[in-house]
Amino acid sequence: MTAVELPVPAPPPLPSPVIDSHCHLDITHEYSGLAVADALSAAADVGVGGVVQVGVDLPSSQRSVEIAHEHPQVVAAVALHPNEAPAVAAAGQLGQQLDRLAELLADPVVVAVGETGLDHFRTDESGRGAQEDSFREHIALARQTGRTLVIHDRDAHRDVLRVLASADLPPRVVFHCFSGDADMARVCGDAGWYLSFAGVVTFRNAAGLRTALDAAPPEQILVETDSPFLTAMPNRGKPNASYLMPYTVRAIAERLDLPLAETCDLLRRNTVRAFELDPGFAG
Repeated sequence: MTAVELPVPAPPPLPSPVIDSHCHLDITHEYSGLAVADALSAAADVGVGGVVQVGVDLPSSQRSVEIAHEHPQVVAAVALHPNEAPAVAAAGQLGQQLDRLAELLADPVVVAVGETGLDHFRTDESGRGAQEDSFREHIALARQTGRTLVIHDRDAHRDVLRVLASADLPPRVVFHCFSGDADMARVCGDAGWYLSFAGVVTFRNAAGLRTALDAAPPEQILVETDSPFLTAMPNRGKPNASYLMPYTVRAIAERLDLPLAETCDLLRRNTVRAFELDPGFAG
């Protein structure tokens, strides 16, 4: 085990390796002081063998690419977060920043465009047009580059589905931190999209989300931390990191009524397929 003092004690290791399909190692470092290398070491100790490091603006997207080059167990996603889009557009910089993201997407360590999408929780009516414009541009980037599209959807289910229904989509779509109900899970499942479940699925008040997990096709389920946010029970409210993902994996296994090792293998295979990773990645 790592000798680094962890913000939260590590759980028992998983019997088979999994991949954290969405995390923010850079923000985790800022939030809890856990350095990137230490976070990855702690994750490997418990069976989280690889991560998808996600950018939320231009600097963090650039940093995501750097982290992926520094650590072979990391791949990157780059984008402007939907809550960043209105300010970027108001400054007249949306086109310029999208061009820079396109340059980053030429790097083979970048496997996805995201997180992008719509957020009606933190962005009010005045910024939603710019959000949707940015979302559509990101969809086009993902399609043009053949990368996976990673969607942020907060309190915007209907509008996200409307945009997706009217767009020419890339071959792979992932709903990061899926928050819809069972009906939406079935819509996503029928469309062939992936549903990534975070620590929220372990919360006592998340019965509806667990019902959505029931409705999701098993071959389209992913797992993530969204660290340093959304820490799973029993550590809800404490700093999150990829090494704490086994709590969520165990909750998913229990809900699916599958052996833990089989669940780990399922989630890892799904993540490899969702991001077109090398089959040996984090294996």
